[in-house]
Amino acid sequence: MQTILGANGQIAEELTRELKRKYTSSIRLVSRHPKKVNDTDQLFPADLLNAEMTLKAVEDSEIAYLTVGLPMDTAAWSARFPVIMQNVINACKQQHTKLVFFDNTYMYPQNNNILTEQTAFKPVGEKGSVRARLANMLNKEIDSGNLNAVICRAPEFYGPDKTQSLTNSLIFDKIKQHKTLNVLLRDDTLRTLIWTPDASKATALIGNTPDAYNQTWHLPCDDNRLTYKQFIGLASEIYGTKLNYKIRSKWILKFGSLFSKQLREIQELLPRYAYDNLFDSSKFKNRFSEFEVTSYRKGIEMILKQF
Repeated sequence: MQTILGANGQIAEELTRELKRKYTSSIRLVSRHPKKVNDTDQLFPADLLNAEMTLKAVEDSEIAYLTVGLPMDTAAWSARFPVIMQNVINACKQQHTKLVFFDNTYMYPQNNNILTEQTAFKPVGEKGSVRARLANMLNKEIDSGNLNAVICRAPEFYGPDKTQSLTNSLIFDKIKQHKTLNVLLRDDTLRTLIWTPDASKATALIGNTPDAYNQTWHLPCDDNRLTYKQFIGLASEIYGTKLNYKIRSKWILKFGSLFSKQLREIQELLPRYAYDNLFDSSKFKNRFSEFEVTSYRKGIEMILKQF
């Protein structure tokens, strides 16, 4: 049995498909309101803030994947994420279940430095501090030998279907709506984006590779990084029409945050867009050289084909 904790998002759905394709038909999906992805999926409604329900959700599982996502709300992150992580850690320890944690990069310094698995945490803002706390909680258990676990870390998403990311909402959603695209702060900094199906497939691969545990892995991305100017230019070429965009300055976004909760919530993330984002996934590519990483061109083509 392999169990996905937090089973309704794009990452979890792709992960569920990949597990069925390559590894097992015995899959349990856990969330408040889980829905089947494969016909053989087992559904287990549960609130991971409840320790007893979390323990039952993990019961008889060989591997549990923690892919929970919460709305972009700092107060909710601070109050809920550490409780969920502790409940999951305790449950996995009691059930002797291996844990795969799907993580992001909010705890990293926001500068031009190359980001590797050894990069020290230097969070900017409360969301980054929460993500650092979660990773540290799990690393403590790994270092003590109390839990067989692994961290799979991904940079910003872009992808098909219901992928939730700033790139999707500011670029692809606007294309679909025939509106002017938006770029945060600058259009000339290099971005490292991960194709969501690649992130899920790589997570499934790591979870089913015994010697990959008890360490952190950066999930695989196209190393031919593009600026948003180049990214939108490529999308224009594929779409067959020039896509216009506006660069939203720090001051415009700050002013807008007075009236928009969404803009208030992304303020601490803005420095990420002022610098090159150089997320390095060479460790994964060296270990899993057969893994085919989706190019930006191919990813953009697949998204635009949906429109």
